Amino acid sequence: MNKFTLGMLILVLLFTSSCITSQKVVYVEDMKSDTLYRVANLPPLRIQKNDRIKIEISAKNPELAIPFNAGVGSYSMNEAGHISSTSQTAMDGYLVDEYGNISFPILGTLHVENKTVEELKQMLQKRLKDERYIDEPIVKAELINLKIVMMGEVGSVGVLTVPDSRITLLEALARSGGLTNNATADRVAVIREENGERIKIYTDIQSNDLFDSPAFYLKQNDIVYVEPKAAERSIREERTWRYFTTVLGSVTLIFSVINLFK
Repeated sequence: MNKFTLGMLILVLLFTSSCITSQKVVYVEDMKSDTLYRVANLPPLRIQKNDRIKIEISAKNPELAIPFNAGVGSYSMNEAGHISSTSQTAMDGYLVDEYGNISFPILGTLHVENKTVEELKQMLQKRLKDERYIDEPIVKAELINLKIVMMGEVGSVGVLTVPDSRITLLEALARSGGLTNNATADRVAVIREENGERIKIYTDIQSNDLFDSPAFYLKQNDIVYVEPKAAERSIREERTWRYFTTVLGSVTLIFSVINLFK
């Protein structure tokens, strides 16, 4: 093997190794130090069909609250003397049916779809007071089925359960092990259900614009899908490889002709 052939083989090895070298994803890499960025307000979650809502009613007089906490449960008293009951129904939550309603003790069918949790609490307090069931009702309500589906090029594919009903896109990615080396960081898709329809929102997590994205704060039943770049990279590398081999073949032919004349 002559020096020219050996040099060509070394060059080929260097080129192919550079093609398969992966790069780490840098999050919000365009953020500048010592620069203030506006913090977007956390949008309130709105109740959707098939959500589960945990509702607890309490009052100074425990007997008044018992009928509104269906099922057999336990009772507790806080420092202010308020007694609350926790029933099995409250623990499991009230399921929002296909019409956007829940079936609540005594008050009957309540339409809760598209209401925020705070609006639901205010509605229950008003009904209990106006209909003279409880003069000073204390209502606690929260969503208990906030789940995010993580798919695609993340460290751990699966379903995230969010107990405090608040999670950002960055937090969800971190809890899923971050992005893989094959992830397309500028095309992180969030598939969301809104008003009976689905919408796909693309976000570039390498840009600080993600903080203003409607997908920065995730909602119940969101699907986060990180697209792979393998196909795109393979096409680009194939074109580069074809160009390189063409140039290499031409150079080899030239040197062969030169050596032949020598």
